[in-house]
Amino acid sequence: HHHNNSSHDHDHEHSSEDSHEHSSQSHQSHHSHEHNHSHSEAEESNDHNFESVLAKMDGKDFAHLIEDMDGYLCELAGAQIRDGLHIMGKVPEGETMIDMLQALTRLSNLEIASLRGAIAALFDLDASELLENQGLRVRDAPPMLVHLADRPLVTAGDIIETIDELVKHLLALLQQEKFEVSSIAKVIGETFPHLEADAETSDITTTLKFVCTGIVPNLADTTQEITNLILALDGGFVPAGPSGSPTRGMAHLLPTGRNFYACDPQSLPSLAAWEVGQGLAKTCLDRYLADTGAYPEHVAISVWGTAAMRTHGDDIAEIFSLLGIRPKWQKENHRVTGVELIPLSELGRPRIDVTIRISGFFRDAFPHLITLLDDAVNMALDADEPVEQNFIRKHYLEDLENEKTETSARYRVFGCPPGAYGIGILDLIEAQNWKDEHDFAECYVNWGGYAYSKKSPEGIEAKSDFTHRLTTVEVAIHNQDDREHDIFDSDDYFQFHGGLIATIKALSGKDPKGYFGDSQNPAAPKCRDIKEETLRVYRTRVVNPKWLESIKQHGYKGASEMAATVDYLFGFDATANVVSDFMYEEVAQQYALDKATQEFYKNSNPWAQKGISERLLEAAQRGMWAEPDPDTLEALRQTLLQCDAELEGRSELS
Repeated sequence: HHHNNSSHDHDHEHSSEDSHEHSSQSHQSHHSHEHNHSHSEAEESNDHNFESVLAKMDGKDFAHLIEDMDGYLCELAGAQIRDGLHIMGKVPEGETMIDMLQALTRLSNLEIASLRGAIAALFDLDASELLENQGLRVRDAPPMLVHLADRPLVTAGDIIETIDELVKHLLALLQQEKFEVSSIAKVIGETFPHLEADAETSDITTTLKFVCTGIVPNLADTTQEITNLILALDGGFVPAGPSGSPTRGMAHLLPTGRNFYACDPQSLPSLAAWEVGQGLAKTCLDRYLADTGAYPEHVAISVWGTAAMRTHGDDIAEIFSLLGIRPKWQKENHRVTGVELIPLSELGRPRIDVTIRISGFFRDAFPHLITLLDDAVNMALDADEPVEQNFIRKHYLEDLENEKTETSARYRVFGCPPGAYGIGILDLIEAQNWKDEHDFAECYVNWGGYAYSKKSPEGIEAKSDFTHRLTTVEVAIHNQDDREHDIFDSDDYFQFHGGLIATIKALSGKDPKGYFGDSQNPAAPKCRDIKEETLRVYRTRVVNPKWLESIKQHGYKGASEMAATVDYLFGFDATANVVSDFMYEEVAQQYALDKATQEFYKNSNPWAQKGISERLLEAAQRGMWAEPDPDTLEALRQTLLQCDAELEGRSELS
């Protein structure tokens, strides 16, 4: 990646078609609240159940449902998605520049307030409270804000939408003034008539100064991506710079095009990551409590090295928090010196057993964190506490009774054999060499069945122990820390997370909960079911005309991104069963059968069209697309025949 955001955990080499260099420009998804989705037969019966549930609801429950639906639509409408791919050395311009600045000021940057938060504060509102409850009806919206919106503001979501429009307006005016600091007062005056005095002394001024003097000049330096590449090839010195996700409150990481360094590995998890990790653990456990009425005894989590670098250890902090263990830091330099037990009285819940699947890159980059995790596991497991309050001890003692050795009963960190990377599931999917989740499970265990611990830092073959651990897991977790990519952007997501879910199902015979931890706003981590996250990404990006248009500007590469999206959607469905029939139908219509899109493939990349049609037909043939419309299938077959004829014609010509 030439970009500051080290997007994916490269646990396998992406082919050139797969190299996902994303532009981190942000687009708001569509603000239309009309969602016309055709539903499959299975969903027709769900609709019938839904109607009977509705009929039994009283007024108050119905009002809550409408609130939740409104909040969900607001969240989709305001989602940050990518505007195509990043072109090396290209500085954002025009509307793209405004979108980029809006994404970079959406969260506060160190001590600089977010523009959204600063404008909310001007009207005595709290942006984070509004974001938490977007469907909530607002009794008395500030009259001045209603006046600026020029429409009734009924819900918290309406207020956020208005604030985002004001952010955009401010940035657009500032752009007209060529981002001159001297024009800030004028821009504020034009945006907030009658509130100039308050606005000028508010955080809005400070944040706009940061935009003019910090962010914009740094974005202008995007040209360094090419200058410094040539410099490096010429054996020159490339200046260094920090790494991370600029849109996650880290705009100070810009400009790109520098030789980025990661973090001091000894400082992980950082104090900030410990806060986020505790939040992730809490939202995950709260979600499971709400879903089942109990705490999970055993969870599994997949952990990536690149994410650890970007977040300074959110995932590790979450594992500590689940185990009821706290990191200890040295006062002078904030390095982690060890771990300590949080007393049960302070924890207020049982200690949860955690099995960890680390990536190969994590193993290489953070050997001391493996030691720290091992210390934390052993500390929790050796605590002399009642087993109903300490699930990891409970399972350890059960294992000893069942003739596991003292050493293997303590294994909780698993990964690839030394020198190996990845999960191997992609190969099965690409070769169509699988029947069901049992094939994925065999592959997942073969590739990940090496135990890492303080005693075995080099790893030791432990497939039977890995299998044994995964058989009792109730929750499979994977976290994502930014909005610069999503779960259908890379095969790593369905291999690591989908593969984990498929393996637990194959080994235990039960569907585990698949939870997706979302910490793109570190101050308010969220936990979604993987099916919910699938729907969120499907609605905001996969079938969003804005994204499809933006990706088509990249010709051949854009078409291969579209084909990759369909492949990853398929891969996630194969492993975790997350894609509904209506989604396959809509993807078929937009990606394979739309006339203008077919024309685009014909000119840019007919191989992508062939791949998409084949993949969708495979989904139907395998029964993953359970009840496809016969006309759609016939149209896909015809498209495939046309592609074959077209490509045959090409090869004869060449």
